[in-house]
Amino acid sequence: MTIPFNGGLVRQRTAPRAERGEYSAARQLWSSIPGELAEKMAPLSGAMVRDVIREIRRAVPAYAQPLEGKFREVLVGAVEMAIVKCFDNIANPDAAQTDWQAVLRYSGRMEYLEGRTMDSLQTAVRVGARVVWRHLSEHGRAMGVATDTLFVVADAIFAWVDELCRVAIEGYSEAQANASGALERRRRQLLKLVLAEQPPSPQSLVDLAGTTDWPLPERVAVVALEYREDQHQLPSVTLGRDVLVDLESSTPCLVVANPAGRLRPELRGRRAAVGPTVPLAQARQSLACARRALGLVRRGLLPAAPVTWCDDHLATLALLSDEFLVGQLSRRALAAFAGLTVKQRERLETTLLAWLETRGGIGEIANRLDVHPQTVRYRMHQLEELLGDRLADPDERLTLEIALRARRLLGRVGDVQQVPRAGTPAKRASNQANASG
Repeated sequence: MTIPFNGGLVRQRTAPRAERGEYSAARQLWSSIPGELAEKMAPLSGAMVRDVIREIRRAVPAYAQPLEGKFREVLVGAVEMAIVKCFDNIANPDAAQTDWQAVLRYSGRMEYLEGRTMDSLQTAVRVGARVVWRHLSEHGRAMGVATDTLFVVADAIFAWVDELCRVAIEGYSEAQANASGALERRRRQLLKLVLAEQPPSPQSLVDLAGTTDWPLPERVAVVALEYREDQHQLPSVTLGRDVLVDLESSTPCLVVANPAGRLRPELRGRRAAVGPTVPLAQARQSLACARRALGLVRRGLLPAAPVTWCDDHLATLALLSDEFLVGQLSRRALAAFAGLTVKQRERLETTLLAWLETRGGIGEIANRLDVHPQTVRYRMHQLEELLGDRLADPDERLTLEIALRARRLLGRVGDVQQVPRAGTPAKRASNQANASG
């Protein structure tokens, strides 16, 4: 096959590798362009490089900066490589490609590290391609290159641009992934430091936060998330750079300065509990409170909700913060009821709690319990016999109320040591309670 060039006919080169499909689209087009064209136009490469750089800096705002230092090295190096390789590919489509790929991949990495966007990078490459095409078309017509041949050159240039963009973007994406991976590792390290059992020094937090794009807050809340077997397949939480995230461990959590209004849409079905907002040095305590709340929700001791706010349940959380101790307190405080039947204890404990909570008159307690006032009088008489002066002692009343509230929350009314305290008239009270029904 022949194509017109400089007023004559030149046989188009046949590239066996191209026939076997081993060339990219651009290199297949290069192989169809006469090598003589590259020899004629190669001396134009210096002017092309200058014009391309000038036009990129004029057309792309991110490149409108002094041409010096690393910026000059990367921009000039990438443009020179792209243009020189363009002529090399025309002259020899079998030429090695690793050199320009390494340069363009490096340029892509530097673009990310210098803070420029991928859009700026692609725009710069395409601006450069238009300048190169303008030079080649003008000089090609002056040299007598046929229009059909110039069309092939144009197709080759823009296919070449696609390859340049692809390789540069690969470098950009690699740098972005590496930086993101390193950043996320540092952020996980920071989260562990914030939640460490031994509080870190303020300076160590400041130093690490400065490398993690996390604005160091004065106060934070820690959000405990339920563990799910499929949590690694769930969509990532995207709450922004001001939130530290751990979704990898068996006890996932978030550290956030201002959780209000931000959580529910982002958690995507994960049940969560938000600890109290505390000074940064107390973040671990906020997490402990949130995890306790999440456990109480699972046990049905706090209302089920997608997001549980600890601030709404502080009394319950405090009351059940140490269930062993509250159990011991309950057994001691309510030991006077140990000799009664379950039904008798339920009636007297309910009446006692109503009296402690209201300190109201017989009528008010009767209305609250929906029983006859005479029934309340009789039960109060029984309580006075069982508890004696304890009802007049403020400390004892507080202990009794804590015990009764804890028992009501835990639903273990019958879980009381079945041994009456020495000196308590439990048997006599039992007989009277049986008589009253």
